[in-house]
Amino acid sequence: MLASAAMSAGQTTTAATGAAARDGYFGEFGGRFVAETLVLALEELTRAMHDIVLQPDFQREWRELLASYVGRPTPLTEAKRLARAIDPSGAFLARLFLKREDLCHTGAHKINNAIGQTLLAKKLGKTRIIAETGAGQHGVATATACALFDLPCVVYMGEEDVARQAPNVGRMRLLGAEVVPVASGSRTLKDAMNEALRDWVTNVRTTHYCIGSAAGPHPYPELVASLQRVIGDEARVQILERTGRLPDAAIACVGGGSNAIGLFRGFLADESVALYGVEAAGHGVSSGKHAATLTAGRIGVLHGARSYVLCNDDGQIEEAHSISAGLDYPGVGPEHSHLKDTGRATYISATDDEALAAVSQVARLEGILTALETAHPFAKLGVIAAELAGKRGRPVDLLMCSSGRGDKDLETLLRRLPLGSGR
Repeated sequence: MLASAAMSAGQTTTAATGAAARDGYFGEFGGRFVAETLVLALEELTRAMHDIVLQPDFQREWRELLASYVGRPTPLTEAKRLARAIDPSGAFLARLFLKREDLCHTGAHKINNAIGQTLLAKKLGKTRIIAETGAGQHGVATATACALFDLPCVVYMGEEDVARQAPNVGRMRLLGAEVVPVASGSRTLKDAMNEALRDWVTNVRTTHYCIGSAAGPHPYPELVASLQRVIGDEARVQILERTGRLPDAAIACVGGGSNAIGLFRGFLADESVALYGVEAAGHGVSSGKHAATLTAGRIGVLHGARSYVLCNDDGQIEEAHSISAGLDYPGVGPEHSHLKDTGRATYISATDDEALAAVSQVARLEGILTALETAHPFAKLGVIAAELAGKRGRPVDLLMCSSGRGDKDLETLLRRLPLGSGR
C-alpha cells in the first residue's frame, strides 16, 4: 500500500537546507510513496501549504492561538545546577539553556503542529481528524485541537503504548477522542501509523490525517517542520537577548524528529551552531533492541518516504525498542536523514538506563520532571559539552529543547527508579 506511487520531480530550492532538491525531497530523502488513493489528498495538502498555511491571514490566526491558548512564547530557562553537574571534573564547561516546550498547554511541543493542522483541515472543509500517537502527547494535542475546533477525532495507538501511557489515554478520552488500540506488529508507534494510513485511504475525502512527526509522505515533513519551527525561531531571539550571541549547539531528542527539526530550523544557516540529535539506544545499539535509526539504520522506505530505517537484509522493517514510547519508532524524518548525510547535524544515542538516570538527576537538580523522550538528550549533555568545549577551547553555551513533561511516564518511573525519602 505504501510504495506504489512515487512523487513527481522538479528542481526547487529547499529553504531549510539551502540545497537544490526535487520538490518534496531533502537531498535523496523524502518523496511520496503511497497508494494511488492518497495522491490527490497529498496534492491538495501540498497546494494548501502554499495557498493557506504560508499566507499572512493563516499565520496571524494560528499565532494568535499559540499565544492565547498554547501559552507561547515558551520561556528559556538557564539550568545552572545541572550545568555544573554534567562535568564530573568540576570544571565549568558549559552554560545550559532549556527551551521549555514542556510548559505548553498539554505538556509538550506537539500542540504547535496539532493546532496548525486542525485549523488547516477546518479551512479545507474536512469533517473528521485522525492521528497516530506513541507517547500519547500528539494524541492529546490532536484531541485538544479537535475539541477546540469542534471536530471528531480518532487516535490510533499501539496496545503496548496504551498500557504504558495510560494517563494520556485517559486524557484523550476525556477530551472526546476515540482511542483505537492497535494489536498488530510490535503494537507501538509504527503499527499505529500503519492503521491510521489504512483509515485515511478509506475515508480520504472527509478526513484529514494529522501526522505528529516530521515524517511520512510529502508534504508532511515540510508541513510539520514549518509549524514546529516556531520553537527554533523563538529560541534564537531569546538566547540572543540573554547572552548576546548564538549558542554553540542546539540539542534535541529524535524519534520521528519534529521537536528537533523545529529547533534546528532556527539555526540551520548558522555554521557556528552545532546541531545534535539524540536517539534511543534502548538496551544498547549492539543488543539489537534499540530505536537508533540514524546510528544503525539503512536507507529504505517507511510510511511513504525514503529515509533511514531499521530493517533486515531483505529490507523488512524491524521492531524498534525504547523505554520512551515517543522514540520507539524504526524510522526518522527525511530531513534528519539529509542532515546526517551532509554532516550538518550529529546524531548520537542514549540507553534506557541513561535516560532513567537523567530523569532523576534533572528532577533533583532543577525541579523539572522531564519526559522519558527528553531525558535522552539530557543524558548526553556532558558528552556534548566536553566535545565542544575541547574543540573550541572555551566554555560553551548549549541550547536544548525540553520537549515534554514527565507526568505521563510516572508509572514507569516509579517502577524503575529507586526513590528515597529526601535529599
